[in-house]
Amino acid sequence: MSDAAQTLTVVIPLRVKSRGGRKAMVTPGVLALDRRQDVTLIKAVARAFRWRRMLESGQFATIKDLAAAEKINSSYVSRVLRLTLLAPDIVEAILDGEQASTIALPRLLEPFESAWAAQRASVQANRAPT
Repeated sequence: MSDAAQTLTVVIPLRVKSRGGRKAMVTPGVLALDRRQDVTLIKAVARAFRWRRMLESGQFATIKDLAAAEKINSSYVSRVLRLTLLAPDIVEAILDGEQASTIALPRLLEPFESAWAAQRASVQANRAPT
């Protein structure tokens, strides 16, 4: 080895993929990153269950009080709280990154069927062919 400065170049093939409104770098061969985890959707589901727990515990008397404390519009809080009405298997699929490609936060913030069977049927009907 000589004392002269040496340069080492490392090449890592990457793809930039949009996930939950953010860009993520995906390396080939890494299975964990091939999942379609939508971080924005996961955060919204977690926030919905947290807010529901706060309301049920009596920490806040109304959605309006909760919204004021969180410094968020009360209509948004109401829409996000509806996520607690999703079928448990749909929530689990979202958390595992295995939700249908048609499931995204803007779609879930729109009114949806409260019956779990109807929710499952809607997800299946809108599932993109693989």
